[in-house]
Amino acid sequence: MLPTENGSFRLFRFAGIDVWLHWSWVVVALWVLSARQNYYSTMAWNAAEYLTLFGIVLLHEYGHALACRQVGGQANKIILWPLGGVAYVAPPYRPWAHLWSIAAGPLVNVALVPVIHYTGRLLILSDAAPASPDFWRWLGTIQFINYALLIFNWMPVYPLDGGQIVRSLLWFKIGPRKSLLVASGIGLVGAAGLLIFALSGGRWWLAIMAGFLGSNAWRSFKDAKGTQI
Repeated sequence: MLPTENGSFRLFRFAGIDVWLHWSWVVVALWVLSARQNYYSTMAWNAAEYLTLFGIVLLHEYGHALACRQVGGQANKIILWPLGGVAYVAPPYRPWAHLWSIAAGPLVNVALVPVIHYTGRLLILSDAAPASPDFWRWLGTIQFINYALLIFNWMPVYPLDGGQIVRSLLWFKIGPRKSLLVASGIGLVGAAGLLIFALSGGRWWLAIMAGFLGSNAWRSFKDAKGTQI
């Protein structure tokens, strides 16, 4: 089940795209901040880390939306929620258009890797590096988060970006219905494996994510089986 405008409030509009924030984001943010209150010397750095995380997520979703528009599709809404972000995109019904619309999101994270890395190096070389150890901990954590988001999104588990990329590539050879059937089937297996891994280690947030992925993969699998295209 994807988040909708119901229960969300509009933050701003940029490049013709409305950005919404779901109410549950605030609840989870308060929980995360309280759980990590000893990670930095002040709560302000915890808040900065969490907001930067969703800043990266927002850039990722803008990558999807702007790429979709580039190939002639429609994209005018992004919703942020505790499990990340959702760009509501409608690319033309062609495999290349779908592939580019999906791949552009993770490519934003790829582009951010050197940006974050060289930000620290430039600060050091220019003698403008902050003395605060909290700053360097924040910068290192943000780099780790960006890598984690990149790796996680590349997993071939539909409907993650990796799974949708697999579907788009298969579409070139076997068409839209069969490609969705195969990709969502792989997604079901991947989500089940991820759920087992999460539960075995008590990783409850990952377990929730696995359940979300599995339910969406199952819905897509049923839709593909009932479609004649």
